[in-house]
Amino acid sequence: MREEGIPSGKTAIEGIQKDKRTFKNSRNSIMDKTMPAFLLFCAVISILTTVGIVYILFTETYHFFQKVPFKEFIASGTWSPLFEPKQFGIWPLLSGTLLITVIACLVAIPLGLAAAIYLSEYAPKAVRKVIKPILEVLAGVPTIVYGYFALTFMTPIIRVLFPDVGIFNALSAGIVVGIMIIPMVCSLSEDAMSAVPRSLRDGAYALGATKFEVALKIVVPAAFSGIVASSVLAFSRAIGETMIVTVAAGATPKLTANPFDSIQTMTAYIVQVSLGDTPHGTVEYGSIFAVGATLFLITFVLNIVAQYLAKRFREEY
Repeated sequence: MREEGIPSGKTAIEGIQKDKRTFKNSRNSIMDKTMPAFLLFCAVISILTTVGIVYILFTETYHFFQKVPFKEFIASGTWSPLFEPKQFGIWPLLSGTLLITVIACLVAIPLGLAAAIYLSEYAPKAVRKVIKPILEVLAGVPTIVYGYFALTFMTPIIRVLFPDVGIFNALSAGIVVGIMIIPMVCSLSEDAMSAVPRSLRDGAYALGATKFEVALKIVVPAAFSGIVASSVLAFSRAIGETMIVTVAAGATPKLTANPFDSIQTMTAYIVQVSLGDTPHGTVEYGSIFAVGATLFLITFVLNIVAQYLAKRFREEY
């Protein structure tokens, strides 16, 4: 017989369960209150970091243009800030950057798109599981490794085919930058193609289309927005590449469209001046911020274009 005042086993268990529920509800209540604040803090930190970067970049750029006329920066065709007479025309660096980028895109976009079509439309599931991770590993190779690959492997091949080409040239660097961004084009394009509904493919097959026709005339147009966005993002990535062009393209700012010439890109110049030989606060030091601001504006515009094209040509099913 149970003594008075002593709870039964069932009552004790119910009390424990009630305490657990109360504790769990209390913990969930605390998490519900603190997590939004923590996530907001993280978002604010990201925004403030971006604002700080933009502020420093354009503040230093403004100080640079207090010493160098903006007209000279955008109109002159000579860039020689480290030698007398000093000249600050951005066009040689800009032309070198665009030359590398165009070569890289001519390599990466066709190969990346072809690889994406194969993975999306032709590759068996087992093959896709092997090839796609390999491409993603290729994207993780340090760019300095690509730079020495361009210098020690790609350049000797080019010099065998074209003996007059120098050790440092835009073609070698551009090809290897293209190889580096192939995974980006391939992965994003393949994701866009995989999102195309199976019903579109089946309808084309029912009308007698071949697999190749379905891939080129149905899947690629349906995934066009994703393909364009991947191409523009790859273009932006190639413009911002640093170590490959620093190692393999040379350090000769030259207004040229010849891929066999030694050139210098905007990022390579920033590396050159940032090595520590240029005193802080000088006009030469300030020039890297002006070059960086130019690069920032180009990539910013390209990202806006990519977003616009993705929305403009997006197909919803």
